[in-house]
Order: sequence, then C-alpha cells, then structure tokens
Amino acid sequence: MTKAKRHLLGMLTPSSNTVLEPLTTAMVDGIDDTTAHFGRFRVTEISLGDNALGQFENEPMLAASDLLADALVGCICWNGTSAGWLGFDRDEALCAAITERTGVPACSSVLAINEIFERTGVKTFGLVTPYLDDVQEKIIENYARSGFTCTAERHLNLKVNFSFSDVSEEDIETMTREVAAEGKPDAIIIFCTNLRGAGVVEKLEKDLGLPIYDTVQTAVWKSMKVCGADPARVEGWGSLFQDLN
Repeated sequence: MTKAKRHLLGMLTPSSNTVLEPLTTAMVDGIDDTTAHFGRFRVTEISLGDNALGQFENEPMLAASDLLADALVGCICWNGTSAGWLGFDRDEALCAAITERTGVPACSSVLAINEIFERTGVKTFGLVTPYLDDVQEKIIENYARSGFTCTAERHLNLKVNFSFSDVSEEDIETMTREVAAEGKPDAIIIFCTNLRGAGVVEKLEKDLGLPIYDTVQTAVWKSMKVCGADPARVEGWGSLFQDLN
C-alpha cells in the first residue's frame, strides 16, 4: 500500500504559552495531510533581565528539538518572538543549530515576518504587543536597523508570559485599529505567539484594507512552505496564506 505524504509541522513552544497550540491546530484543521506537533521548553517571563534573557539560550531549545525530531517532523519552527528584542541573528543561528543537530529544516515566526516584509516591499509597519516598554523599544530598534520603520505602536507593559494569553481579542483589535489610524503603515504586526491575534486578522484586514501579520500565523505559513504543504489551503486566517506561496 502506498502511503500518502504527511506534512508534520514541529513547533518549539514556550512552556507557559496556552495560545499558539490551539490556534495552530485550528489553522490546519481540515487539511488531512497536515498536522502540528509541539515541544516545550521553559519560558515564564519576558523582560530584559538576565534570568529572562537566559531562557532563550540554545541548549534547552535544542533539547526540545531533539524530541520533536523523534516524530519525524518535516520542519522545526521556533514559534516565538524573542529575536525581536535579542536580534534577528539569534534566530538565524538557532535555526542553523537545529538543522545541524537534528537534520530537520528549521524556521521561525520572526524570520518569516522579515521574509514577508522583503517579498512584499513593506517599509513601514505598526506594532502591537503585550510587552514592557524597554522590550518594545528593542523590537523597534532591531527593525529600524534592518530598514523597517515603525510608524505607530501599542503595548500593554506586561512581563508574565502567561498573562499575555488573558488579553482579549477585543483588546487586540482595538490596539490594531489605533495603530492603523495613527501610523498609516504598510502593514501591521501582532507580535507575540501568546496573544490571540490570529483570530481577528481576517476581519481587520477587510476593515482596514492593509495586511496584518500575526506571529502564530506566520509560523504556520512558513512551516507549511518548508514542509512542502500548500499554505493556500488555510482559509479564514488572513490573506497571507493565499497571497504568498
């Protein structure tokens, strides 16, 4: 019997995240040959303190990748946004290290956003996050160094990672609309994989008339592409899946 090809998406997941797993699973629901599989490592706080920064050292993430590789996943995606404040080179190095160690192609939600910006010609963006003031500033600085200007932002000044999941879709929608009105950006990023942003992307794109990229959404899009699955089969989660294949 010939086996149908299965697209197994491996997702590196912060331990205190309760949003990305159900959202990721919902995005690929109904696509018979594509499933998502999750490996956790400890993350509880987002700040620029030494302990918080130390959560994103490579070794714990590589150990989680080893276990994902046991499931013969077609890719391993870092479904998190730490490169936003640590520097994009951190995700580039992590992806290279994962592939060297496991033999599995690797990607990340943040590197996916940067690829999308380059491919679509985005120069200005709006930024919506739950993060602290100094974390938000670092994200804006890192994007500026790469040639992307933040024209408006909203953030909630939170640092406990679990608390991000308590932010309502209504609050995320309000912040996104304010950023669109204030900054007139080329695109908006909802930048945190423990925020419930993906569920409001399609509605907001229709209302605001500009692309909106959520970091759980970009992780799924890029993982499917790496695995050889067609992202266009994901419907109802924003224009990204139909527009960039």
